[in-house]
Amino acid sequence: MNLSEQILDFGRHARQASRSLAQLNSAQKNDALRAMADEVIASADSILAANEQDLTRARENNLASAMIDRQTLTNERLAKMAEGIRQVAALPDPVGEVLRTWTQPNGIKISKVRVPIGVIGIIYESRPNVTSDAAVLCTKTGNAVILRGGSESIHSNVAIADALQRGGAKAGLPPDSILLVAQTDREAVRLMAEMDRYIDLIIPRGGHALIEAVVSHARMPVIKHAHGVCIIYVDEKADLEMACEIIMNAKTQRPGVCNAAETVLAHRAIAPALFEKLAPRLTSKGVELRADETAFAELRTLGYEKLQSATEEDWSTEYLDFILAVKVVDSPNEAIEHIERYGSHHSDCIVTRNEELAERFLREIDSATVYWNASTRFTDGGEFGFGAEIGISTDKLHARGPMGLEELTTYKYLIRGDGQVRS
Repeated sequence: MNLSEQILDFGRHARQASRSLAQLNSAQKNDALRAMADEVIASADSILAANEQDLTRARENNLASAMIDRQTLTNERLAKMAEGIRQVAALPDPVGEVLRTWTQPNGIKISKVRVPIGVIGIIYESRPNVTSDAAVLCTKTGNAVILRGGSESIHSNVAIADALQRGGAKAGLPPDSILLVAQTDREAVRLMAEMDRYIDLIIPRGGHALIEAVVSHARMPVIKHAHGVCIIYVDEKADLEMACEIIMNAKTQRPGVCNAAETVLAHRAIAPALFEKLAPRLTSKGVELRADETAFAELRTLGYEKLQSATEEDWSTEYLDFILAVKVVDSPNEAIEHIERYGSHHSDCIVTRNEELAERFLREIDSATVYWNASTRFTDGGEFGFGAEIGISTDKLHARGPMGLEELTTYKYLIRGDGQVRS
């Protein structure tokens, strides 16, 4: 069977599975999820062995340390993966929720009810935990899923998907509820994107090239995030110690993720004091700075070594590494204009004690998540209480920000009559 035939076959089987999945009640789905979690732990040795194959190849290809970190699995991370699955099982099931009911003057009763979307295609790169997150959230919402991961984590993805399939099967999950395309041929992306007969929604997670490829071929709705250019503005009324803690967390905790900060804007009134506090901490983490003229002069005076002049391109770059763009601004208006011009509308933050300004910032910044005095690293399904996430959307329809269970449902109208006919 060639790749085209395999993808088509996956589509047929997933469609059939979705019909059975939609009939499962919450208890049945939760039993399947708990069985998946148990199987992940039971399969830890084989999953970690598969992951080591991917890491060996990554090191041979001289991948950046941040990218290798995204791929790395450990017993601790697998335990968190299993715990995340159990958390999803414990969450309320949105399927079947009655959103609204009303009765028309003619006596017809109308209900708007949440239902599964059907078959969801997930195309992603690098992070093997996406295999679990996507499969688990789709299972909870009664959707079948076709997964296609990147070549960087192919062995890990296959091992995790196998464990989830085995666990689900033990608990009676319909066959073919979770399918993974094991081939890394890029043609699979086009084939999935064009298979609107069987896939109802497609979600790409990865770099700009992958997302553009999916969008250009897709015949079904696409939910995506284009970039993660997250920006922190430190206002003149900011608590500078708080600002330093937020910046260090947002930039250095895990620089290779989409909610890591890429730019810091400092109000001119506090820039020297902020840089004096911040520079030693950034130095300790080996962060390279790309600074505008004013920031460059201040940081050079402080003896900052890993320092370059910023270019126009730096303000809109998602580094995913220990690199941070720094700019001094004269006012909150300038900061807001910078964010709107160069940001990706993913996650942006203001650090200030000025409540009135903070509320204005929250109101005016048109991003999926907007923060006041908190790290952008909280843009995450788990941190939002979703248990896990299918992705983070910078689109506006039909989902925005971290996508949890509700974002994997649609709705239909149920109409109950008593012989009414339209005149």
